[in-house]
Amino acid sequence: MAKTVRLTVAQALIRFLRAQYSERDGSRQRLIAGCFGIFGHGNVAGIGEALLEEEIANPGLFPYYQARNEQAMVHIAAEYARMTNRLSTLACTTSIGPGATNLVTGAALATINRLPVLLLPGDIFATRVADPVLQQLETRWGFDVSVNDTLRPVSRYFDRIWRPEQLPRSLLAAMQVLTDPAETGAVTLALPQDVQAQAYDWPVELFAERVWPIRRTPPDPAALRRAVEAVTASSRPLIVAGGGVIYSDATDALRAFVDATGIPVAVTQAGKPAIRYDHPLCLGAIGSTGTPAANAMASTADLVLGIGTRFGDFTTASSTIFGAPDVRFVHLNITPSDAAKLAALPVVADARAGLDALREALAGWRVPEEYSAEARRQADAWRATVFDVYRQRSSGLPRQSEVIGAVGEAAGETGTVICAAGSLPGDLHKLWRARDPRSYHVEYGYSCMGFEIPAGIGAKLACPDREIFVMVGDGSYLMLPGELVTAVQEQIKIIVVLLDNHGFASIGSLSESVGGQRFGTNYRYRSRLTGRLDGDILPIDFTANAASLGMVAWRAETVDELRGLLEKAKAETRPVLICIETDPTPSAPDSEAWWDVPVAEVSDLESTRAAYAEYQAAKARQRPYL
Repeated sequence: MAKTVRLTVAQALIRFLRAQYSERDGSRQRLIAGCFGIFGHGNVAGIGEALLEEEIANPGLFPYYQARNEQAMVHIAAEYARMTNRLSTLACTTSIGPGATNLVTGAALATINRLPVLLLPGDIFATRVADPVLQQLETRWGFDVSVNDTLRPVSRYFDRIWRPEQLPRSLLAAMQVLTDPAETGAVTLALPQDVQAQAYDWPVELFAERVWPIRRTPPDPAALRRAVEAVTASSRPLIVAGGGVIYSDATDALRAFVDATGIPVAVTQAGKPAIRYDHPLCLGAIGSTGTPAANAMASTADLVLGIGTRFGDFTTASSTIFGAPDVRFVHLNITPSDAAKLAALPVVADARAGLDALREALAGWRVPEEYSAEARRQADAWRATVFDVYRQRSSGLPRQSEVIGAVGEAAGETGTVICAAGSLPGDLHKLWRARDPRSYHVEYGYSCMGFEIPAGIGAKLACPDREIFVMVGDGSYLMLPGELVTAVQEQIKIIVVLLDNHGFASIGSLSESVGGQRFGTNYRYRSRLTGRLDGDILPIDFTANAASLGMVAWRAETVDELRGLLEKAKAETRPVLICIETDPTPSAPDSEAWWDVPVAEVSDLESTRAAYAEYQAAKARQRPYL
């Protein structure tokens, strides 16, 4: 007879999670490295009790971390997963109700960016004896529906554990999705609060150590052959490197492929650190937030070789950037649906395995030397532009680009920049000098305001020896500043650089471009004279706010002062926030690309009518790439 152990569902869950490992290329690590949580009546007696038992019995083996906001703790887990190349992640537990629904934004971010996170929200009573319970959503058309069902469309895997017997199969399925490089994202196990506390006789083998291998899928020989034929038939090929290059640890393979073939490289937001900024054939960022160098080469490329990218609208400049009439696409991607985008010749494979196979199959072939030379000239010109931009000095308030330059210098060879939303991601995509695969983590799949500070915590937890620089605008900062308390509580050293530009600068610029005159984007008092939000600037003291939460907080008046404070912050052992007021209007050099944001077709405003005329002209350049 099989041996069993009597535990609650929650106790069995935690015991199972701490015994899971992932493995790739002979390297093994914890799959679930710990659990963030906020407790309420829906999880305190179940998972809360189980985590307490675990902490007492095995200190430090499966740590519990306290958060301030449920959305934020999913962001922490997502960035932790990104920093570990999706080989490890964190669990997040909440009570039923607003705690559970607060997970939705974080879950969407994780799934869109293909980052594994494990969500464990409490749920309604399975027995329905106490019905309706506090925070229960009552629906007349089904008693098996709860607020947790909002997590279904943003989860890669969702299950509700109505009975203890269901847990083992669901746990194994959840681990499989978390370790699937093609299908990973948010995994949700909704746990009715009475079931969490219910005891059951579990087979001991459920808690044995399990190792989940992360596969390196090789390319299909026929698909590889077609890709090689397409590449060798081209004279102006261009690589577009995405996040898949990073996650598959394929940066060395990409560099070897580029060196062997002479094909230049442009990078997406997620793929920005796929190749060093100073590689002779690195053209930098592509698309709507791209560099003139990358976009110029993209406009005449006759073959685009995508590697691990989703080919989102920013990357393709809303289907306008690839301008050659006969341009063809080959796409190497672990996810079949991504590999087929833009009517590409799909090569479904792990990025590293695929690049190695392509390099071997293309042995002896190189692009024409004059083409490589053209790409090198474009890359050199852009690097010189960045050098000049970093050293520009404005006569008034500092430019955002000056601040980026100062933070980049402070980061050096081993620092990491974290960002997500506003105008900063676009400027960082162009201007940041990415030095290694972990040096640049800008979340742009969901571009989620409030992500930055939690993500900085996740990055530091994953890589405690790296200096983490969180760059955030005032609008995004005000979304989730409470997680600064988590950094203070856990003594997690991050350096937050807050750019105070008195509002939503990015959307203000976009509003202006579509004729909206920056309406509703500035942080100003409502004027008694006009009745509009066009009064004096709001007197928000961000350093006082951060200091009140326990941070070391300073204010820089100039970029030179910022440089000094950044060096001082690097010597600190506590988390630091540095605030600097910036001018929101000057931007980095123009990408010379477009982004499709519809403009009102009719309007009484002359600014909108002019913007619509420009929109129609740009719209005419769109093409379906079929």
